[in-house]
Amino acid sequence: MSITLGPNQHGKAEVRLVKVDRDGARHTIHDLNVTTQLRGDFAAAFTEGDNVHVHATDTQKNVVYAKAKELGITSPEGFLLDLTAHWAAQPWVTGSVMKAESYAWDRISANDFSFARRGQETRTAAVNRFDERTFVLSGLSDLVVLKSTGSEFHGFPRDRYTTLAETTDRILATSITAWWRWEAHPEDWNAAYDRIRTIMLQTFAEVHSLALQQTIYEMGKAVMEAFEGIAEFKISCPNKHHFLVDLSPFDLENPNEVFFAADRPYGLIEAALQRDGSTEPDAWASVPGFA
Repeated sequence: MSITLGPNQHGKAEVRLVKVDRDGARHTIHDLNVTTQLRGDFAAAFTEGDNVHVHATDTQKNVVYAKAKELGITSPEGFLLDLTAHWAAQPWVTGSVMKAESYAWDRISANDFSFARRGQETRTAAVNRFDERTFVLSGLSDLVVLKSTGSEFHGFPRDRYTTLAETTDRILATSITAWWRWEAHPEDWNAAYDRIRTIMLQTFAEVHSLALQQTIYEMGKAVMEAFEGIAEFKISCPNKHHFLVDLSPFDLENPNEVFFAADRPYGLIEAALQRDGSTEPDAWASVPGFA
């Protein structure tokens, strides 16, 4: 039986980077968690323990910090493109994936140098390079949303194992994870992210939902209609179930007011939206994926 080495990569995971822009009295914070991975002519390191072509993971970490100083940071996507360009010029490297989580900080009042960490979603980004092809992915995770009405779920098949009651009025809550692949880059990464987030939230709020499936499809569709440069959109949403509490033992009615918020098990709804002929499986390699 013949055994051969398959696809492989190496890098430094979760490099915590905080860059403070001190141009004048008013400071700006960039708070990133960066992961780097290199692909290329590294087979000998795995099969023979020969490290002659290996770019050490510690070197990759140092490049993250050095490039933050040398080039600055304007957006997660822009910084990852800078890292990708650096490694594309290095020997034995034929591809890479650079990923980042970006944590938001809000200014405290009008103070120029004091901030409070925003306890909402995490912005995400990845730049995936294969030879001469470079793919940019943007996204977010842990965007928790809830609507107290405007959601139904009924008409599903029933058999002897079905106990779920149909409803025309329920709480709909989820934690959104989404990625979108850019075919044409926006002029301003940060403005594009802010607008996409707003579109997703507005769509969640405004669509009268007959199922979480319908809601997430409409969210992705609205984003892709607003941005022609987005070729693919992937979204994953756990259904954060809220079950009506039976208050009848206490002689109390419960007209959709008191709920038990269950954390598990939960429904997990995922979907991928694509423009015709625009799928790129390589773009999603080494990126947490779904659907």
